[in-house]
Amino acid sequence: MTKEILSTDNIELGAQFASKEEAVRYVGGILLNNGYIKADYIDKMLEREEVATTFMGNALAIPHGTEDAKKDVLETGLSVVTVPDGVDFGDGNTVKLLIGIAGKGDEHLEILSQIAIICSEEENVEKLTQASTKEEIVSLLHEVNA
Repeated sequence: MTKEILSTDNIELGAQFASKEEAVRYVGGILLNNGYIKADYIDKMLEREEVATTFMGNALAIPHGTEDAKKDVLETGLSVVTVPDGVDFGDGNTVKLLIGIAGKGDEHLEILSQIAIICSEEENVEKLTQASTKEEIVSLLHEVNA
């Protein structure tokens, strides 16, 4: 049976982080703990941040592994973490919504583009960031995917 790409187990509301690295590790940790990735994928997520930030504008970051990290993905999945107080992603960029992606094959590209479309609307990012329940986040992301 294939795992759900996004379930309430993959969502954390109201997290706080001291650093970008801590935030990326946390987002990756959710994917690891729920069986989507091998531990090495988290290092590849951090490596990816060093190459180019995953900050997308609109207080959103989409941490994901490097190209060679695909071998560490067991199942395609997303993790979503809201950070109401924000976390500094460098260059004056504050992130309030983190969406971690692990995609098998090229699936992450499709997911990335869907999320980019959803989150290009500032109000959608705002709704996701202010969601009071995990179910709300799932339905907001499904709504736009439908």
